[in-house]
Amino acid sequence: MLGKPWSNIRPWSCCKRFAHQLRPQIPDARWPGYAVVIGIEVHAQIKSREKLFSNTWTSDLDEAPNTHVSPYDAAFPGTLPRLNPKCVELGVRTAIALNAQVNHRSAFDRKHYFYHDLPSGYQITQHYAPFASDGFLQLEKNATAVRIKQIQLEQDTGKSMSDVRRRVSHVDLNRAGTGLMEIVSEPDLRSPEEAGNYVRTLQSLLRSVGSSDGNMEQGSLRCDVNVSVNKYNEPFGTRCEIKNLNSVKFMMVAITSEAFRQIELLESGRPVLQETRGFDEDKAETYALRSKEDAPDYRYMPDPNLPPLFLEKRYVSSIRAEMPELPDATRSRLQALGLSHRDADVLMTIDSGREVGHDGQLGHGAIAYFDTVAQGRDPKVVVNWITHELLGQLSHRHETFMENPLSATQMGDLIDLVQDKKITGTAGKTILRHVLEHKSTAMPSVLAKELSLLSNDDGDASLQKWCEEAIDTLTEEAQAVRDGNVNVINKLVGFVMKRSRGTANAKAARAILQSKLSSRS
Repeated sequence: MLGKPWSNIRPWSCCKRFAHQLRPQIPDARWPGYAVVIGIEVHAQIKSREKLFSNTWTSDLDEAPNTHVSPYDAAFPGTLPRLNPKCVELGVRTAIALNAQVNHRSAFDRKHYFYHDLPSGYQITQHYAPFASDGFLQLEKNATAVRIKQIQLEQDTGKSMSDVRRRVSHVDLNRAGTGLMEIVSEPDLRSPEEAGNYVRTLQSLLRSVGSSDGNMEQGSLRCDVNVSVNKYNEPFGTRCEIKNLNSVKFMMVAITSEAFRQIELLESGRPVLQETRGFDEDKAETYALRSKEDAPDYRYMPDPNLPPLFLEKRYVSSIRAEMPELPDATRSRLQALGLSHRDADVLMTIDSGREVGHDGQLGHGAIAYFDTVAQGRDPKVVVNWITHELLGQLSHRHETFMENPLSATQMGDLIDLVQDKKITGTAGKTILRHVLEHKSTAMPSVLAKELSLLSNDDGDASLQKWCEEAIDTLTEEAQAVRDGNVNVINKLVGFVMKRSRGTANAKAARAILQSKLSSRS
């Protein structure tokens, strides 16, 4: 077999945190007799306002091209890099969350290659001396722990934009120099589904610590996937790298496609060549880009303008002391409050990185919102209002949780009104829709009075009147109930609730209707 198999593969015992051996190969019915081995390099954009080596602000996708470019970003002669300490801090925060060893000394290298979106002709990275190594990530959906070989800081490149009609290409350097963390896993993944689970778990962790927003659709998290196949229980095969996958779904499809391609080659007696490949989303196929480069091809050399990076234990300890709650701890805490696994997952999924700011600081996302509302209230009631009513209405309006105008204080007041039976659940939903529609800052208790949604003091008399109106208006339904079709009474109850604008007690209305209809039969 031509090409190079996985290199520098270390057994589990080489990582001091594990006593296991290299993870065994797993049979898969999709490719009988073969095993798939997967390793992933994740490039996560660091959530810092400034770039890695210049004080230029990072850009958003909707900003005009080449408006966030300093002379250093454009590789003007004589310009020098200046390391952004915020990027280092967020990198260390990520390393701690990934159970990695933060190295006292790390260094920056120049990785040389020539492409028009890399004006300097090299990329500054930490290939040989990364700032963190030997970590692991526990996957959410099973007990698998994926080893993290190393975490390194590096700068992003520019972006090429081709105009096929005019047959020209444009280069946008807004992204050039933006800080990245390259998180390199060991080849411990054994299926496309595990790879997807790994990336989703990593996304959740990066968002929880505020180091990256992890939005693959916006390009702030990209994956290079190494895939090889081999006969079951035989040594690993030659790996091929699939570049720049920016969707978990497409990543899983690409891995599956590449596995079948390599198996087909081996079955026909042809070798798997080590190469870099792209992925065609329309055809769901990988395609060759170039032969795979190894480290000597990039002519790595120490960057002469950047001294080694020294991280003292006190510095790392200070960051560790301020670490936010990690996803595993959050999920355990929520379930300890009585929330189901599903409800906890929903809250964590919509947490949106707790609205991480460009300075890497955490804002108030879904978890913080829930924690605030749940103080002194039944957590199960609170999560039902958030996940079912609030999220349902936001989804109907095509709005995200980050656009939610209902404050935690307003939500708490609304829940209290319903729980204290000052308004009905239906009236509470009406107030919720009113706040979302009008972006109102008024408290629900005030809105309940203004909208006449408070339960009536003369509730019994009004309820009797509404029930009589329901029977007189919906004569066919009333007769059906008299004839024994008790389910039809729901239409009568609905009439009462509509006439009362949601202020009536549905159970009491049902009891009154049943009494009136049975006495008239």
